[in-house]
Amino acid sequence: MGGNLSMIAKPLAESFKVYTLDLRNHGRSPRADSMTLSEMAADVREFMDAHGINRAHLLGHSLGGKVAMQVALNYPERVEKLVVADIAPVAYSGGHSDVFAGLEAVNLSKLTSRRDADKVLCQFIKEDNVRMFLLKNLYRGEKGEFEWRLNLPVLSRCYPCLGHANECDQPFTGPVLFIKGELSDYIKEAYSDATRLLFPRAQLKIIQNTGHWLHAENPVIFNQLVTRFLAS
Repeated sequence: MGGNLSMIAKPLAESFKVYTLDLRNHGRSPRADSMTLSEMAADVREFMDAHGINRAHLLGHSLGGKVAMQVALNYPERVEKLVVADIAPVAYSGGHSDVFAGLEAVNLSKLTSRRDADKVLCQFIKEDNVRMFLLKNLYRGEKGEFEWRLNLPVLSRCYPCLGHANECDQPFTGPVLFIKGELSDYIKEAYSDATRLLFPRAQLKIIQNTGHWLHAENPVIFNQLVTRFLAS
């Protein structure tokens, strides 16, 4: 799920009916002052209810992966298989500080082009493909001014609580695939016990020479791993 996963939606749509969801305060989804993992898991369940979806495969990256895991834990009867990209069900502190710093440094009122925005972002984020990925959230409003498809103030304020560990009294016993970027430290061997406690059927695949934004850095391999897992 997630509008930022749209690049892999088309290949998946050849075999599945695909919905790409933006979490609250992302994209065109509603804005809200609060965004806990359980609140966003309930948002997904409500979307499924509204569209008559009884069970589904869920796929999420980073925060989307955290939310997808919480959906599976809170509403296991609604999830067939789960794919989690480069995040674990553990607590995180910090992270993405460079992304927030870069996005907040862009002065939208003085911005004249995407190239100008990229010049600002490159001072904080060195990877070209990651910046291009983030710039997909930049668009022109009705009056021609640039805007983010992100509720940046709320995201920045709520980010510390979004790093909380996933919690539930019962594990999710369905099939789960974790996909890790080789160069990323969001999934570590030290997290394996905590992961298997909540997801006893979890398996791990690693994409070589990629970081946290692995689906943007190597979408071909990422798509292959997801498709094979869901079809198995």
